[in-house]
Amino acid sequence: MKIHIHPLGPIQTNCYVIEDEEKNCLVFDPGEEGEALLSELQKLSLKPVAIMLTHAHFDHIGAIETIRSAYDIPVYVHEAEKDWLGNPQLNGSGKYPMFPDVICKPADILLKDEKNLQVGPFTMEVRHTPGHSPGSVSYVFADEGFAIVGDTLFRGSIGRTDLPGGHTETLLSSIHNELLSLDEELMIYPGHGPATTPGIEQDQNPFLHGF
Repeated sequence: MKIHIHPLGPIQTNCYVIEDEEKNCLVFDPGEEGEALLSELQKLSLKPVAIMLTHAHFDHIGAIETIRSAYDIPVYVHEAEKDWLGNPQLNGSGKYPMFPDVICKPADILLKDEKNLQVGPFTMEVRHTPGHSPGSVSYVFADEGFAIVGDTLFRGSIGRTDLPGGHTETLLSSIHNELLSLDEELMIYPGHGPATTPGIEQDQNPFLHGF
């Protein structure tokens, strides 16, 4: 399985494209620059089967419609954020005058209490990791040795909690219970910045000490 990383937009949100041997792929958090992302998918001859959202903040959803319409594929988001895609005040785009309002159509599939999830040929574990936002989820590919965690955990930092639905203690509980409990060498791919591991963050992340 190949992992393509595309930092998109002014905030450089990491969009991850996960490719299997048959050129099927999942697109995680297509944040912006839809035409550039579409061009890259076409150049690689990839066949997207779904768009997977770690959460519905504007910098993670801005290219949804470009990719969804090009391939006629479903969008997955947690049910706690089912109204966020079409609401700039909830997804955050309406709070920043320097960014255009982001308004997307509703998601096609709402995640609830799923653990094991099959999407086309891809199998993953979905872990609800609220705190940065109420519907934040992490997608764990244990056999392949990685997880995509959105803005829950970063290298040496954690997600902000001053946005709607954010809560610091909830976030820290999510990190400790759902992410640091993973294999300490499993690769953690965050919504911004470089990858890390549970072991590195357990030892070195100052935001997690003393919790």
